[in-house]
Amino acid sequence: MATEKEIVVSGIRSTGFLHLGNYFGAIHNYIRMQEEYNCYFFVADWHSLTTHPDPKDLRGNVYRVLAENIGSGLDPEKVTLYAQSDIPEIAELYLLLNMLAYKGELEKVPTFKDKVRQNPENVNAGLLTYPVLMSADILIHKAVKVPVGKDQEQHLEMSRNFAQRFNNRYGELFPEPQAFTYGSQLVKIPSLDGTGKMSKSENQMATLYLADDDDLIRKKILKAKSDAGPTEMNSQKPEIIENLFALMKLVSAPDVVTGYEKAYNECTIRYGDMKKQLGEDMVKFIAPIREKAKSIQEDTAYLQKILKQGAEKARESAAKTLGEARKLIGIHYY
Repeated sequence: MATEKEIVVSGIRSTGFLHLGNYFGAIHNYIRMQEEYNCYFFVADWHSLTTHPDPKDLRGNVYRVLAENIGSGLDPEKVTLYAQSDIPEIAELYLLLNMLAYKGELEKVPTFKDKVRQNPENVNAGLLTYPVLMSADILIHKAVKVPVGKDQEQHLEMSRNFAQRFNNRYGELFPEPQAFTYGSQLVKIPSLDGTGKMSKSENQMATLYLADDDDLIRKKILKAKSDAGPTEMNSQKPEIIENLFALMKLVSAPDVVTGYEKAYNECTIRYGDMKKQLGEDMVKFIAPIREKAKSIQEDTAYLQKILKQGAEKARESAAKTLGEARKLIGIHYY
């Protein structure tokens, strides 16, 4: 008898355009996970409501994020892809978990404090209870592994706390989900302006988006920060140059990277040539994803079919968990 595959859950925010950092930080791993695990990947449209997006943008954003993920290699036949709001069971589990979450602990969450600082006019209950909804997303499928970035690790710890509290109070139901990467450090894709990592909302000329056209990709890379070049053989690379090499290692052939490493060590490197080469290799990498995502995005009927199919599968799993939770709590009267 085949062994059951472990369950992995991950949410994809439905705001902003996906970029190279999202690809190598998350999607790249999703593509590998879909072969090895039972994956539930959802578009986090409820989560996005904490920042009050314009209703006319919401639907298009959800479709685009789905199209870009499928265009990058996620296979809807191998993973369960759905919109969070299509699974009402998540909302009910969120309500039940809120009874086990305490105001004090929620107010201490660093991401909540950041949001309060950034938008003091919009401190809504959804922002405060964000970790509870995230926990419901994960626990509704009894996930054991959750691919998360460094900034989400505390939220995941809270999910484990809520699972423990539920199990202690009502009886064993939820496994404790663990953070998951493929035994390596989480990849941070450097920004082209030499400050931090690529981001959906920061400096757009310093971020390579999966929707960028070929000329824009070349232009952004030519403008990437560099320096006057090394003056001593085999000297250590400053961070901005390390960043260029890091990007090159992602998309260029190994012998190309080796050639530029050699030129750097021998003080003969010409950054203009390196950036041109990197631009062409980046175009070769991004263009097929962009074109595939674009044609998927234009096929609304296909995207609706994927969402409907995903919702049916996800609801089947969610309804089973919720039924068990209600029973343990005592909410079953007939």
